[in-house]
Amino acid sequence: MKRIYIILLLVLLMVSVIFLWGKSYKESLREAYVPVENIHEVNTIPSEEGVFLREEYALEYEQQPIDPKHERDLEQYYHNRAFYGGPPTIPHPVDEMNMGSKACLKCHQNGGYVDQYKSYAPVTPHPDKINCRQCHVPQKVNSLFVPSSWHKNQSTKIHNQALVGSPPIIPHPIQLRENCMACHAGPTAPKEIRTTHPQRVNCRQCHVINDKEQKDIGSFNRKVIN
Repeated sequence: MKRIYIILLLVLLMVSVIFLWGKSYKESLREAYVPVENIHEVNTIPSEEGVFLREEYALEYEQQPIDPKHERDLEQYYHNRAFYGGPPTIPHPVDEMNMGSKACLKCHQNGGYVDQYKSYAPVTPHPDKINCRQCHVPQKVNSLFVPSSWHKNQSTKIHNQALVGSPPIIPHPIQLRENCMACHAGPTAPKEIRTTHPQRVNCRQCHVINDKEQKDIGSFNRKVIN
């Protein structure tokens, strides 16, 4: 009987040694790290909030075929706005009873070809704002408008690189337009401003905001002080 107890004790000791050695070995493989304490929720910068909203579709945008018969150009893009930077008007009939809620998002959240209108539905850069008629108005209405002397302001230039070969700047404010892919990727994007690399979803990594008018101030000459 004593022999059985001795054997069980040796087995238990051997198992303990193997367990402790294995745990020690795993601990030796762990990399050093700095513990982070008192983690607080980080508030996203408003201008960055929607940048990555459609990053999951980036590869799809890159692989989507472009139909030349239905693609838009910049002239059509700006024609659908009362002024540069203004919200686009609604170029098709709308059912007033279904406006708001998620009716508009059926076509404009993810885009795609719409047989009814023979065109691609532009993707909204702000699908969280569902009261669309607050900013977007139909092009054709039965009511009368008061005439005004308003003239459309000119749009910005497309080729606005700071240096030859450098990425173009962002020439417009990005409020309500934080999601770059909504206007610059996929078949709904105007061909002149369609990006060639939608898979690089962090647009602000290379493109900086500058919606100011640029003027040539001449060459820089360093003043020599004797």
